[in-house]
Amino acid sequence: MSPPRPKPKSPSEPAGRPETLGGWLAWAETRYAEEGLALGQVAADAHDEALYLLLSTLGLPLDSDEGVLERTLTRSEQAAVEKALGRRILERVPAAYLTGEAWLGGHKFRVDPRVIIPRSYFVEIIPRLGPVRGRIADVCTGSGCLAVLLALRYPEADVDAIELSKDALEVARANVRDHGLSKRVHLHQSDVFDAVPLARYGLIVSNPPYEPTAIVDGLPEEFQREPRMALDGGADGLDVIRKLLDQAAHRLESGGRVLIEVGGLREAVDREFSELKPRWLRTADGTDCVCLIEGFRLARGSGRKGRSLPEGLERPGTASSSRPAAARGGRSGSTSAGKSPRSRRS
Repeated sequence: MSPPRPKPKSPSEPAGRPETLGGWLAWAETRYAEEGLALGQVAADAHDEALYLLLSTLGLPLDSDEGVLERTLTRSEQAAVEKALGRRILERVPAAYLTGEAWLGGHKFRVDPRVIIPRSYFVEIIPRLGPVRGRIADVCTGSGCLAVLLALRYPEADVDAIELSKDALEVARANVRDHGLSKRVHLHQSDVFDAVPLARYGLIVSNPPYEPTAIVDGLPEEFQREPRMALDGGADGLDVIRKLLDQAAHRLESGGRVLIEVGGLREAVDREFSELKPRWLRTADGTDCVCLIEGFRLARGSGRKGRSLPEGLERPGTASSSRPAAARGGRSGSTSAGKSPRSRRS
């Protein structure tokens, strides 16, 4: 963490206070550059993030045309804008925490410091997924945004949204309710599948913590304000991914799939899980950091390593894979396991 900065009353002392929205935008872009603000949580460049923050602060539509930049601000509007920009520039508060919202896949989600700010390549991947048979799981759901997008993509499916943080689940619950999905999206507080009732899934999706601890330690202040457990994937970033793949072997329907976003760990995943033959899905920017693993490969790996199945589950094909759900297991008492800061995170 960088040392605390003094917090003057205003983000700077311009020779003349801007009068129009466009003037405030130009001023904000200059200050972003001068202060070296970290970007990537809301937008990739200063112009887009500052414009988003200004429009949101003023309660103006985010799809306003360019004419809005000529709008002259009232004194109260100028005061509100100056306050918001001051917190963003001087205190390094992420823009999404100032507005209390984030957008993903064209949908608005509530966010606050209890959850990581949604950003995920799954927004590209989910619309391209083919049919899914049966139940879906979103592991490390955070704000619940991917669980909501999956439920909207597959209107006949139930989705289990799994998250270790009790605080994050409160935000997820609000987002699920906002989208009218409380009957189909089921929230579980659990360390991966530890406390989730027994069930089999046609699809397991996860955007887990995947940044190595040393990387998290050196993140810019804006990213340090996000929950550490939503960022830190352990010494090599693979802690949660290892556990997920181990448990997923016993949770998939025959023909089921696992999709995991892994950030910069593509080579590490290929190396450690080579027997699973991960297939990397294309993304628009060429990062290609979401891997698909077929369930039958996990089942083979599980058999070779001699892992035992959780009580009440049978391997697909050996008997009926549809079994009554057992009583909910005890919840994990851990509160420090990790998620990771990412180039993209949900």
